[in-house]
Amino acid sequence: MSEAHEPAPTREEGLALLREMLRIRAFEDRCYRLYGEMKIRGFLHLYNGEEAVAVGTMQALEPSDAIVSTYREHGHAIARGIPMDRIMAELYGKQTGCSRGRGGSMHLFDASRGFYGGNAIVAGGLPIAVGLALAQALQHHRGITACFFGDGAVAEGEFHESLNLAALWRLPVLFLCENNLYAMGTALDRAQAETDITTKARAYRMEAAAVDGMDVFAVGAAVRSAARRVRAGGGPALLEMRTYRFRAHSMFDPQLYRDKAEIEAWQERGPVITLTRRLKALGLMSEEDYQRLEREAQTEVDAAVRFAEGSPWEPVSELERFVYAERAS
Repeated sequence: MSEAHEPAPTREEGLALLREMLRIRAFEDRCYRLYGEMKIRGFLHLYNGEEAVAVGTMQALEPSDAIVSTYREHGHAIARGIPMDRIMAELYGKQTGCSRGRGGSMHLFDASRGFYGGNAIVAGGLPIAVGLALAQALQHHRGITACFFGDGAVAEGEFHESLNLAALWRLPVLFLCENNLYAMGTALDRAQAETDITTKARAYRMEAAAVDGMDVFAVGAAVRSAARRVRAGGGPALLEMRTYRFRAHSMFDPQLYRDKAEIEAWQERGPVITLTRRLKALGLMSEEDYQRLEREAQTEVDAAVRFAEGSPWEPVSELERFVYAERAS
């Protein structure tokens, strides 16, 4: 797969990308606080540092495409266009949530936007993506399926089974590995003999490329190029997005497996700060622009929290809705 290049952005394009990343960052930072206040419970996996992957990918896909995500999917959902207030309500467990409060942080879902859910099972979304892509192929659908997963999923059998079937049947699926170097608390090179994930994809005769996952333009260009090929009937492809999460794996992770200096070094080349520097260097934005976008993101998050806190719980009388098994008499 040849490396894709994008022309210099316009002011409007650059600010739009920065706006989306700041929205995700503001949402995740507030979720961190809300969890500490015990307003959000259960598991919570934050996306700080990986925003360029979600934003770059979603702006390169089409509305007709299907999305399969992971348990770290808040950023994917926001970038896909699911209203922030519905996502926050879902994290609160409220009836107005995008999954009616039944899914929580790890199971966001919105079929109207082709967002077929986060998945709490490591690698659990890959077979689902293959199934969706098979349906698209059989129905002669123009859309493709984009499947997110982490580097930890590469160690699972579903990864190999899914890539094999997708390649064998030449399905329209784009595999997107968010390689943040640590599967929970285990470094990639301590768990994988071959750390180049693109090599594993090529073993299944699949086009594959590595991408700087901290650069929203690089992500957008790579996804646009790969999606075009997949959509044209070229078979599946894999992109390894080399990125880094700034926060812990989850709220219960003490992060004893990496040191502070490593995190700080990655933060210096984080997607928000690097895009901001680039736009300023090109004369496309000012500090006032940045402050305005940051205020707008905070205002949106404030409104989402008010919506979630003011939303109703699901009534007890409706708890059996969407349950398909008969009750024992």
